Amino acid sequence: MNITLHGVAIGGGIAIGRAHLISRSMDDVAHYGLEDADIPAEMARFDEAVRATRKELEMLWGSIPENAPAELGAFLSLHIMLLGDVTISREPREIIEKQRCNAEWALKLQCDLLVEQFDAIEEDYLRERKNDVLQVVERIFKNLDGHAPQLPAPGDLLDDTILVAHDLSPADMVYFKDSNFAAFVTDVGGATSHTAILGRSLDLPSVIALHHARELIREEEQIIVDGQQGVLIVNPDELVLSEYRRRQRAWRDAKRKLSSIRKSDAKTKDGTVIELLANIELPQDVEVVKGSGAVGVGLFRSEFLFLGRDTLPTEDEQFEAYRKVAEDMKGLPVTIRTMDLGADKNPKWLNHDVADNPALGLTGIRLCLAEPLMFRAQLRALLRASHYGKVKILFPMLNSLGELKQSIAQLDYAKQELHEEGLPFDEHVEVGAMIEIPSAALVVGSFIKHVDFLSIGTNDLIQYTLAIDRNDDSVSHLYDPVHPAVLKLILHTIRTGIKGGVPVSVCGEMAGDPRLTRLLLGMGLRRFSMHPASLLAVKRMVLNTHLDDIAPIAGRMLRSEDPDKIADLLQLLNVEPDA
Repeated sequence: MNITLHGVAIGGGIAIGRAHLISRSMDDVAHYGLEDADIPAEMARFDEAVRATRKELEMLWGSIPENAPAELGAFLSLHIMLLGDVTISREPREIIEKQRCNAEWALKLQCDLLVEQFDAIEEDYLRERKNDVLQVVERIFKNLDGHAPQLPAPGDLLDDTILVAHDLSPADMVYFKDSNFAAFVTDVGGATSHTAILGRSLDLPSVIALHHARELIREEEQIIVDGQQGVLIVNPDELVLSEYRRRQRAWRDAKRKLSSIRKSDAKTKDGTVIELLANIELPQDVEVVKGSGAVGVGLFRSEFLFLGRDTLPTEDEQFEAYRKVAEDMKGLPVTIRTMDLGADKNPKWLNHDVADNPALGLTGIRLCLAEPLMFRAQLRALLRASHYGKVKILFPMLNSLGELKQSIAQLDYAKQELHEEGLPFDEHVEVGAMIEIPSAALVVGSFIKHVDFLSIGTNDLIQYTLAIDRNDDSVSHLYDPVHPAVLKLILHTIRTGIKGGVPVSVCGEMAGDPRLTRLLLGMGLRRFSMHPASLLAVKRMVLNTHLDDIAPIAGRMLRSEDPDKIADLLQLLNVEPDA
């Protein structure tokens, strides 16, 4: 009998295989009391488990293959950073001492408290970080318990193995790096969770947020993972199997055809050149960018250089990282966003109180302006790197013209310092503003007089415009990239940029979604930046599009405020010309 579960589609096509259950549980933790004389030894045992966990994570981080997605290292760095937080590494020791209990029980009590605190957070994106904490705690628990994580040896997995887990951590992904498993599914996760990001970057069929898959599926059961529709089918009958085998063949054929356009210029049928750029998180991701056919880096999220370490990176450390990317791209443009820290990206060296709603607090450019010495050190490093390649500087989370002017003033100050020290840099380095807050989109006309380019961060723009977080299952269906209000803000930004002669790019998830490529082209967008894994699918849409053909349909979509009509028009817009 077929069982069908629905979750969040992450992509990667369709997989048909056998389930392998990944077991992770702290439900059966023993609780026993201690004599006063035994407490120091128990605290030492806990400390040793923390040290072993750190060593384990650092070894995994060091074994990340060069061609692995940059997100893998970034999330492992986050876990190493969490391990050093006092709520995980120190407070269980206090519970051991006060309650005279064993380390496992103290860790479980502290974990339950942290979970309760995360569940009380209103901001859904931050609440989702609970899973990262749980993964770190589980690794400590395994080291306390004296057992390695209950994972299969990578060599034991077959090509048709589908991993089924409550959650999969970045460390698990490194563990499985030499495996050829077919797909993975998890009970938890949201569209911007680390699991989702890793799934997209690995380009594996994957579905998350299935809730009860781990409980319902048995070892070795045959399952189908549809990463396109977000569907998991358990024990499919022959009719269902036949249909999904046909879909799988079609998907594989389409993927092979995509590889043939890797070196093709991205031009529409009427000859309009479209720039397709790549997003990266760490310098080592450059090789993936080169292999994708991207014409540059449209977004280098520099904040990942600041995570997973005990101290603030020095100016010279930052300079070396930025210089390496600039040189490796060999003259192609590299847009580097200044550190977008705060919210859920809080390094332990950053001594700021956690706000009641961190996503609306001291984050992005606000944090940079509040810490001018830290900000200027990064700007100096960026300017110095501009001597070695085509570096562009992008300011995130701008809310007003005042913030933009303050940011540029800090950049001018950094230029003056470098002049006085005789250090070379590009005098004409381009500066851009990121449009991801509705207020910035509405006053973008005042921005274009002060910048060389604009970049629309659609992920945050959608969430701030609609007051919806797509990580919350109860409202994720309301997270709508084609909501009329969102489209009006994007259109206004693009048209204002065109009118003012300032190039505009989109660097959020919308840029990498081929279903929205023609709509964005119809809005006037000519520069897209996305994860490298999405680039060929978007390029295919560009090559098969004539701007004159899509203009009337896109125009009707942009004038409509009826969601049903917009959905119908989007479907019409994506009909292939020969269909």
